[in-house]
Order: sequence, then C-alpha cells, then structure tokens
Amino acid sequence: MSHEAGVKTGKEKLIYMANQIASFFETMKREEAVEGVADHINKFWEPRMRRQLFEIIDRGGDGLKPLVLEAAAHIKRPQEARA
Repeated sequence: MSHEAGVKTGKEKLIYMANQIASFFETMKREEAVEGVADHINKFWEPRMRRQLFEIIDRGGDGLKPLVLEAAAHIKRPQEARA
C-alpha cells in the first residue's frame, strides 16, 4: 500500500506545525515572537512531540523557519525516552 500524494510523515507534520506557529507570531516584534513560539510549544506540545522537534533541530533543523530555530533556546527539552 503506497502513501497518497500530500500525506505528511510524522517529521514533516511536526515541521509544518512548528512553522505554522511561527507564521502566526512573525508579525510581532522579534523578542515577542520568539517567546510566543516557545510558550505555545511548551504549553501545548507533549514531551514526545518536543523530543521529536529537538531531534530535527539537532540534525540541522532542515525545513524549520528561522523563528522556530531561534525559539528553540526557550523550549523545554524533555528528558530522553527510556529504552
């Protein structure tokens, strides 16, 4: 069974969601935008999602808007998942 065109993988969906959040805050002053992105992700993303986001960031952040990358310093990094 093949994937339909336009269906996003888990990684692509996280990148899309993070970029959508950044798009919402882009019209604000830079400092407010950075804090807004980080605050939203901290409040509404479960640790598993934040862990996956940091995996993307740690691999270079390909596909993420610069505002997401800047906000990463303010996003709570969850503990590593136990094996």
